[in-house]
Amino acid sequence: MKSVKRISLFVIYPLFMLGIGFYAGVESAPLFFTEEKGDPNPFTGGLPIATQKPEEPEPTPMPLTDDAFDYGVVSEEAEEDAEEVLSVPETLCVDTEYVLEETDILNHTVVETTWRLPDKYVGMTREQFMQAMEVYEAFPPLSELERGFVGLQVLSFSRARVVVQMNYKYVQPSASFYLAVYDNKVIVYLEDMETVYIETEIMLDTLPPQLQQSIIEMMWIENEEKLYDFLENYSS
Repeated sequence: MKSVKRISLFVIYPLFMLGIGFYAGVESAPLFFTEEKGDPNPFTGGLPIATQKPEEPEPTPMPLTDDAFDYGVVSEEAEEDAEEVLSVPETLCVDTEYVLEETDILNHTVVETTWRLPDKYVGMTREQFMQAMEVYEAFPPLSELERGFVGLQVLSFSRARVVVQMNYKYVQPSASFYLAVYDNKVIVYLEDMETVYIETEIMLDTLPPQLQQSIIEMMWIENEEKLYDFLENYSS
């Protein structure tokens, strides 16, 4: 009997302790694991739960105003307008500097002068100005021919400044002269019979008939002294 009782105690005691441990574990479980109603994840108090990043709203298109160019937003219409503005040719204005470079092609010297732009050139484009210079070169004034004008070249063209090179073979001293007629006026040539030296205001039809005929045939004057004698006698 004593051995039976001892065996029973050894069996009952572990079973009793096992039961107490099981009961303590069941009762303490809520302290570590909670489950909210409707929450599919029972570990709300444990590891963090990944959430989906909210979608960002699409950016609102910037209105195409004048300031849109500052942000690089340019419509096709704006680009076309810009191209039209860029394609407008430069024109000369009253404030444009008119620079003449008078070049002596024999002595290779240059004299530069700045003038007010002649009114006839105001408003001209480059193409129009070049055409005007071509006409001037082909039909220069007689006063320019007297100075020895031989041609010109447009060196630069802009709204602010236009530069024209005027080329001359300046009149050299001459030992003798020739009198001729141009538009019923007496003109004086150098001895080469091509370079105009003086354009006078002496009308041919006011001279004696015999003198008129001599001048029509290009009358020779042997020196400068006799030339000025003639000019003093027949100038009004």
